Amino acid sequence: MPLHPVLEERLNAALAPGPVPPFTPRDARLPTVPGKAHAVIGMRRAGKTTYLRQLLAERRANLPTERALYLSFDDDRLVGIGVEQLSFLLEEFYRRYPGLRGRENVLWLLDEIQLVPSWERFVRRAMDSERTEFVVSGSSARMLSREVHTSLRGRGMETVIRPFSFREFLRHRREEPAKPVRQWTAAERSLIEKRHREFLVEGGFPEAQGLTGTLRIELLQGYVDTVLFRDVVERFEVSQVTALRWLVRQCLRNPAGSFSVHRLAQDLKSQGHGVARDAVNAMLGHLTDAFLLSTVPIATDSERQRNSNPRKIYPADPGLIPAFDTSGRANLGHSLETAVLNELERRRAEVGYVKTAEGLEVDFLVRYRNGGQELIQVCASLKSSETVARELRALDAAAKEHPRTQRRLLVLNRDAAGEVAAPGVEVLPAYEWMLTAPD
Repeated sequence: MPLHPVLEERLNAALAPGPVPPFTPRDARLPTVPGKAHAVIGMRRAGKTTYLRQLLAERRANLPTERALYLSFDDDRLVGIGVEQLSFLLEEFYRRYPGLRGRENVLWLLDEIQLVPSWERFVRRAMDSERTEFVVSGSSARMLSREVHTSLRGRGMETVIRPFSFREFLRHRREEPAKPVRQWTAAERSLIEKRHREFLVEGGFPEAQGLTGTLRIELLQGYVDTVLFRDVVERFEVSQVTALRWLVRQCLRNPAGSFSVHRLAQDLKSQGHGVARDAVNAMLGHLTDAFLLSTVPIATDSERQRNSNPRKIYPADPGLIPAFDTSGRANLGHSLETAVLNELERRRAEVGYVKTAEGLEVDFLVRYRNGGQELIQVCASLKSSETVARELRALDAAAKEHPRTQRRLLVLNRDAAGEVAAPGVEVLPAYEWMLTAPD
């Protein structure tokens, strides 16, 4: 059986020298673990394909064109091809470059690979028998984290691509600061503060950058509908679509809010949707698997307490909040809290929220991979002295229950930070924290 003509066409294009389309460099990095296939996963339209092209450009900067290839399988003419075509593709490549076989590593960047059934078998065999490296990516519906690990039998490592961070948001506009925070001029700081407020409204989805409010909202609502139908309804054969749509909108309209499956099931019932608690729990799991939502549990070592206490829920990007909040309110506080959580997830921290014995709440208890811990409270407005006192009192109470943790209060701008004096608490604008590399 010969190589499929479309695959041959794709191979020819992949080997043709030429410029890589322009892109905004992302800060994500593949784990440096030899002998592993890398799966690039994340929410739809977050930039996974562009990231693969970034990896292609980085590899080809120092090596010949044939040492790194990008191929996409998102083509209706390839529907129904079998995994054997991947083997034919590999053999055709080595017929053209026999001198590489067994001597030099070749990087294969395979996009939308989930469209080829049993692709994992090919990747495992090629890694065992040839000098190959693989980076694969595709639809969230078919590239779930747990499934990649299972299908590759422990040979897979994942890298999550999320919407732009604030630093990447600035980089996309060619405004990324080149100097440390302390060296900013007043004009440079003012620009950063202006852009930070824009980021909290517009968010970080690459295609949404620079769009007017109406177009951006239509685009982001379309993203959510695609996730809902392609990554949840089709993938998991969810039949209660109306209830699922209500659940998605409820979560996106109440960012940073606490929820329980029991309460959501009751709310659905009051809306005329009889959905069992187990079904609601499954729907939430599907939405987090698709990277549309993140949930934060209460910070405790007790599994029973984690399961019995409400969780807090956040959208994948602050731009989704105004796209679904029909109240017309400025929701900068919840957008700021969402952006902080998104940044913590990029830093691969373990995150929970704290509820003290007195009933006070701290937004995040953060455990970093280097062993460090900190309590982070997020507040957009500190105009009220009562608000300041409440936020600091919560941090103090939480620090007594969680000793050996740093305390941090993240606020919207520098003026607010300068108004708060709290011994033992670092108070700074959230944008400074976002633009400072983690320890």
